Amino acid sequence: MGELTLPDLEGRVSLYSHQEEALGKMHDGCVLMGGVGTGKTITALAYYWRHHRDKELYIFTTARKRDELDWQKDAMKFGIGAEAIFDDSGNKWCGSITVDSWNNIPKYSGIRDAFVIADEQRLVGSGKWSKMFVKIAKANPWIMLSATPGDTWLDYITLFLANGFYKNRTQFKREHVVYNSYAKFPKVDRYIGEKKLESLRRSIVVDMPYERSTRRHLKRVDVDYDKDLVNQVVKDRWHVYEQRPLKDVAEMIMVMRRVVNSDPSRVAYLIQLLQLHKKVIVFYSFDYELELLRALGDILDEVTVAEWNGHKHEEIPRTDRWVYLVQYSAGAEAWNCVETDQMVFYSLQYSYKVFEQAQGRIDRLNTKFVNLHYHILMSKAPSDWMIWKALSNKKDFNERELKQRL
Repeated sequence: MGELTLPDLEGRVSLYSHQEEALGKMHDGCVLMGGVGTGKTITALAYYWRHHRDKELYIFTTARKRDELDWQKDAMKFGIGAEAIFDDSGNKWCGSITVDSWNNIPKYSGIRDAFVIADEQRLVGSGKWSKMFVKIAKANPWIMLSATPGDTWLDYITLFLANGFYKNRTQFKREHVVYNSYAKFPKVDRYIGEKKLESLRRSIVVDMPYERSTRRHLKRVDVDYDKDLVNQVVKDRWHVYEQRPLKDVAEMIMVMRRVVNSDPSRVAYLIQLLQLHKKVIVFYSFDYELELLRALGDILDEVTVAEWNGHKHEEIPRTDRWVYLVQYSAGAEAWNCVETDQMVFYSLQYSYKVFEQAQGRIDRLNTKFVNLHYHILMSKAPSDWMIWKALSNKKDFNERELKQRL
C-alpha cells in the first residue's frame, strides 16, 4: 500500500496499490469506474487533495449517503471539514466540504471555481439533474464515480457534453443516432461513428480493477410454493386474494409472484438461518413480503428487526443479534456493512445491476470476512426459474418472456 502524506497534519491516509494506480491516471472530467467496495470514495478524495484542495469541495450523492455522513467521515481522514483551513499568511490551504443529494443539485447552479464530485451515475436522460450538472461542469473542475457509467451510448451524452465534446444533445444525436422510422415512439435502430464514441469513452473512463480477497458463495435454497393456488391464478385467471377475475396478464404475473413469494417455507428458512448466524441482511421486493418478514421479531427472542424501505429509514442495529430488512428499490446501493457475512435474497429482482449492487453491500475492502455467503431463496415455480436464468447470465429479466410462456 502507498501512503498519501498530509502536510501539516498528523494523520496519514493509506491507499491500496489499485487506488494509487487509478489516481495516477485520473484527470478533471474523468469517470472513476470501479466495482462496489473498491474504494472509489477515498480515491476521489485523494485526487481532490492532490490537485484541488484550495477549492471548495461539493459532492452530489444519494440522500442516504448524505444523511449518514459517509463522505464527511472519509473526508475527515484528510483533514477536510465543514470549514476551510487557512495558513498563517491567510491563503486557503484546504477548502470546506458540502455534501448534498442529487435532488438538490439546482441549489448549486451558481457555484464557481469549486471542485465537484458526482457520486454514481445519475445523469441518464435529459432531466434537470443532467442539465444542471452540465451547467456546473462548465464553471468547475469535476470528476464522477461510477460502477457502471452507461449501458448505451445515449447514457454517455451528459458526460460528453460536460467535457465539451459536443455542443448539445441535438448535435450528438445528429452525428451518432439512427432512429427506427417505423416505431410509434423514438427507438434507436443503431449508432454510427462508434469508433469515435469509443475513443471519447476511453479518454474519460479510468478503470480501477481490483482483485478481491473475498470470495462470494451464492447458494440456491430450495423453497416450496402452493401449486394449487398458482394453478388458480394461471389456468383459471383468478385473483386468489381479492376473489375476482384477473384484469390482464400483468396482474396475473403480479398475483402469481405473490403466491410464490409468500410461501411459509421462505420465512422458515430465515428462522433456521438466524439460529445459526447472529447478523443477517435480507433483501426483498414487495410490501407484502415485508409484512411476513416483520414477524421474525416476534418469533425469535433477542433478535432486533430493523428495515430500510420507502416507509422507514432505520439504521443497522447495534445489538448482538439482528436482521436488517432492505427493499431492493430503496437500498441496493450507497451503504455498506462489514459486520456480517450473511445475506439473503428473499425474492428475486428483475435487474442484474441491482442484484449485483445488493451483493456489494457486504463485499467491502475493509471487511474482516473472506467468505461471503448469499442465500438465494428459489422455488420451482416458472417465475423464479426464468428470472434466475436471466440474472445468472448477468442479464435483466424481461417480463415479456414470462407473459409469452403463460
